[in-house]
Amino acid sequence: MEFLRPATLAEALETKAAHPEAVPLAGGTDLMVELNFDRRRPPALLDLTRITELAEWSEVDGHIRIGATVPYARIITELGSRLPGLAMAARTVGSPQIRNRGTLGGNLGSASPAGDGHPPLLAGHATVELASVRGSRRVPVDAFFLGPKRSVVEPDELVVAVRVPPATGPQQFAKVGPRNAMVIAVCAFALALHPENGTVGTGIGSAGPTPLRARDAEEFLAAELDWAGGRPLPEGVAERFGELVAAAARPIDDVRGTAAYRGHALAVLARRTLTWAWRDHTGRGSCG
Repeated sequence: MEFLRPATLAEALETKAAHPEAVPLAGGTDLMVELNFDRRRPPALLDLTRITELAEWSEVDGHIRIGATVPYARIITELGSRLPGLAMAARTVGSPQIRNRGTLGGNLGSASPAGDGHPPLLAGHATVELASVRGSRRVPVDAFFLGPKRSVVEPDELVVAVRVPPATGPQQFAKVGPRNAMVIAVCAFALALHPENGTVGTGIGSAGPTPLRARDAEEFLAAELDWAGGRPLPEGVAERFGELVAAAARPIDDVRGTAAYRGHALAVLARRTLTWAWRDHTGRGSCG
């Protein structure tokens, strides 16, 4: 196995073009497990840890641009107030050691339906920035995933950053697992309220072949919320929202849970996150 260690992004892109079979290595929290258990044996690894421009975040054109190798721990401490939903999800990732090493770019590169960072990116209308020697392109995150552990990333491309609009309203994230920490989600749900334009964002994790949005639920809720007046949630709105979220999922039975349980749990998570988010928006309790 070759170990390729470029010092700059330009060099990394040239190396990836010359070795399209090389697997990018950032935090290694997913890849090293696969290597250790001999589930994967790529001909080459492309180490990205020396590339400074991938390890920083900045504000660009009104968006927060997070480099692909920024670890979860920094998202929590440095971006928690501006991207609260993503920070909530980051806090649920593994252990402190994993959060210090694991990266959002690696999460996207793995393209797992259970990736904790994916639902808040969907709810927040994020864009993934890809680059190769041919140039760069931006892909809306809801068009990024193609199937289980498959994405639109071409063999000569690297995930270099994620662009996320700063939160303009309450955001929430919740997941269900066999225990409270260091667990792959049985299912997960993210919610973002966008009061500036009266819209809602959702993200479903670990309940389909890819992370998903609940578009019918978004449209329903956006029409029902009293954005200007902030009245309590009308009777039945949270219940119906939960039903629509569950209907948007495409779960399966596996060792972590049944499809029926995932659907039920998603409806519960949707109701709870809506209640919490609307309470944050209005500054008071709700009837949801």
